[in-house]
Amino acid sequence: MRRVFRDDHELFRDQVRRFVASEIAPHYAEWEKAGVTPRALWLRAGEEGMLNCALPDPYGLGGDFGHAAVVIEELAHANFLGIGFSIHSDMVSPYLLNFGTDAQKDRWLPAMTRGEVIGAIALTEPGAGSDLKAIRTRARRDGGHYVLTGQKTFITNGVNAGLAIVLASTDPDLGARGLSLFCVEENLPGYTKGAALNKIGQHSQDTCELYFDDVRVPADCLLGQENAAFEYMTRELARERLAIALRAAASVEGMLEEAAQYTRDRKVFSRRVIDYQNTRFKLANARAQSTMLRVFLDDCLARQIEGELDATTAAIAKLNATEIQGRILDDLLQMYGGYGYMAEYGIGRAWVDARALRIFGGTSEVMLEIIGRSFN
Repeated sequence: MRRVFRDDHELFRDQVRRFVASEIAPHYAEWEKAGVTPRALWLRAGEEGMLNCALPDPYGLGGDFGHAAVVIEELAHANFLGIGFSIHSDMVSPYLLNFGTDAQKDRWLPAMTRGEVIGAIALTEPGAGSDLKAIRTRARRDGGHYVLTGQKTFITNGVNAGLAIVLASTDPDLGARGLSLFCVEENLPGYTKGAALNKIGQHSQDTCELYFDDVRVPADCLLGQENAAFEYMTRELARERLAIALRAAASVEGMLEEAAQYTRDRKVFSRRVIDYQNTRFKLANARAQSTMLRVFLDDCLARQIEGELDATTAAIAKLNATEIQGRILDDLLQMYGGYGYMAEYGIGRAWVDARALRIFGGTSEVMLEIIGRSFN
C-alpha cells in the first residue's frame, strides 16, 4: 500500500484493473493494427467511470487527482500506453473546468464524462512546439465569430476528437502573450482532420494533423480571456507533466515484473537467464531506480492532490521518470535476446512506446531549461 492513496483510491484501482482486463486487453492488438482506438471503448469507459474521475460534480465523478492517477498507472502498468484517456480527462477537461464559462462547462463536460465527446488539445504546429512565439495559427475577430486559420500536428485523440481546444494567436505583435484558446467542435466548415499519422509506437493512439481554413468559430467558444493562453498553459502544464511521469514509472514497474518472470523461465546454455549475475544486477538496478522514483512521484502526487505542485518540481518529475524509463526498458529488452525485438512480446512495444514520453509535454531538453531557470 502506498500512503498517497486512500481506501477509495484502491477500491477504484480494482475497478480499473477489471475494466482494463475485460475491455482493453483482448482487443488492443487489433487497435494497434487499425491505428485508432474505437469510439465504442470511450462510451464503455464513460459508463464505467474511467473518464473525468477527478472532476467535481456535476461535471465529473467527484474524485481527485489520485483517482486520475489510478487510471494512468493501471493503463501504463498493463502496457497500454496508446489509450488516450489521460489527454481527454487530465488535460482537456481541466482547461474547460478551470477557465470555461458555466455554459461551456455544461455544454461539453458531462458529455465528455460519458465518453460521448472525446477531447483533444491542439497546441503543436509543424514549425512550433514549446516555442510559443512561433505559433502561426491565427484567430481574428469578425463580428460574433473568430475566423481561425492554420495547421496543428501531432494531435493525440485527433481523429476521434469531437472537441479540440486550439491555441491561436489573436495578437501577433504580443508574441507568446498574444495567444488565446478556442473550443472548436468537429464538422465546422473549413475544419478538417488528416489521416492518423504513421508513428513508430503507440499505434492505437489516434494522432493526426488538424487544418483550419477560415473556420468561423462562435465568439462564445473563446476559452477564458483573449490573449491569456500563455498564463493558462503555465498553470496547467505541471499536472500534464506529472501525468506523463506517472505513466513512465508504472510502465517500468509493469515491464520489470514481466522481465523478471521471463528470465526465470528462459534458459541459455542450460542455465536460467536469471541465474547469471549480470541479469540479477540489471534487475536489481531497475528495482532500485524505480523504487526511488516511485517515492518521489508519490510526493509529487500528494502535492498535486493538495494543489501545491509547482512547475519546476513537475519538470524534475517528468525528466527523471522518462529518462529512467528509457534506460531501464532498454536493459530489460536486452534480456529477451532476439525475442525482445519481436512485436508479439510486450517489452518491445513498451520500449518503442516509451520513446515518445521524452518528447510529449516538452522534451527532456526543455525540462532541463525549466529546471535551470530556477537558479536565476
